[in-house]
Amino acid sequence: MGQIPAVGHFRPYLPRGRDLSLIETLGLAALHRCDPERAHGLSLTALRSGLVPLPGVVTSPRLATDLAGMALPNPVGLAAGFDKNAVALDPLMRSGFGFLEVGAATPRPQPGNPKPRLFRLSEDRAAINRFGFNNEGACAISARLALRPKGPVPVGLNLGANKDSADRAADFGVVLATCGPHIDFATVNVSSPNTEKLRDLQGRAALAALLAGVMEVRAGLARPVPVFLKIAPDLSEGELEDVAGVALESGISGIIATNTTLSRDGLASPHRDQAGGLSGAPLFEKSTRVLARLSALTEGRLPLIGVGGISSPEQAWEKIRAGATAVQVYTAMVYEGISLAARIARGMDVIAAREGFTTLAGAVGTGRDRWL
Repeated sequence: MGQIPAVGHFRPYLPRGRDLSLIETLGLAALHRCDPERAHGLSLTALRSGLVPLPGVVTSPRLATDLAGMALPNPVGLAAGFDKNAVALDPLMRSGFGFLEVGAATPRPQPGNPKPRLFRLSEDRAAINRFGFNNEGACAISARLALRPKGPVPVGLNLGANKDSADRAADFGVVLATCGPHIDFATVNVSSPNTEKLRDLQGRAALAALLAGVMEVRAGLARPVPVFLKIAPDLSEGELEDVAGVALESGISGIIATNTTLSRDGLASPHRDQAGGLSGAPLFEKSTRVLARLSALTEGRLPLIGVGGISSPEQAWEKIRAGATAVQVYTAMVYEGISLAARIARGMDVIAAREGFTTLAGAVGTGRDRWL
């Protein structure tokens, strides 16, 4: 297996031209001359315009994955936050991902936190954001989800809560009731650091009550969908044990590990002290250790999705070996482009064949102990 890059050893931003099309290479260079949030919006516009070459669905017998009953063409998903308002579903479904997660959506539209609220940390191959669940609201997002093209790539929604809500725990169920008929899975997001006191909902009693409410709404859907829980990487051992216990008791379908971190250890960028959640390369080791610990705590009874710092097939493979059934990427696309998903999926296929696995499922958890 290829060497996994150590945190802090990444070069400042430079597109890997040999891996990218000329259009993508030039596009990335142009986007990095823009304000980060403006660049994000332009990237969505470029996708929707058809200017970006797309690989289509990437799959093989080795890559085909069952995730909580969903048939994925490959296990490389798009993490929530890239397409918050579900405006680019068609091109994203043709971008090589095995599944997509849009949102986060809140019951009512909200503008989020004041700008600037997104920062590139190019020296660290990372980003810091403090968006604060900016989105157009569940009704607008639901309408777009209802019109999405049908295909082999499942589409899920990240559920959020309004900042000024009188009952944030109830907001998750409201969004699920509104959008549930048009999605393939839902994620309960209590781990964003950018909504005050939201992470308090990860405590055992609060989390159990919140998930009970969401599962009650799910039971009332004409087509109940898998429900995942997305957790923070900054939980203590005791908090992780509580999360694992509540997850197993609640009947949810799996856990996504992890969201962004509040840690700033070892960063070189001048933006390192900005408030918000840190994502990207520096999160890889921390999130993978949390993933492996959850795998041990749940004893394989819940599928896990590994997120945090993935920018290569080798790192995605390491997440699988640490206990993940599937993975998600986002921040690395800022530096590697939209073609990253297809390159990771194809690379994982090569690694699995080389390591003697006929399916990726056979590799899940085989390297967990190195992270414990």
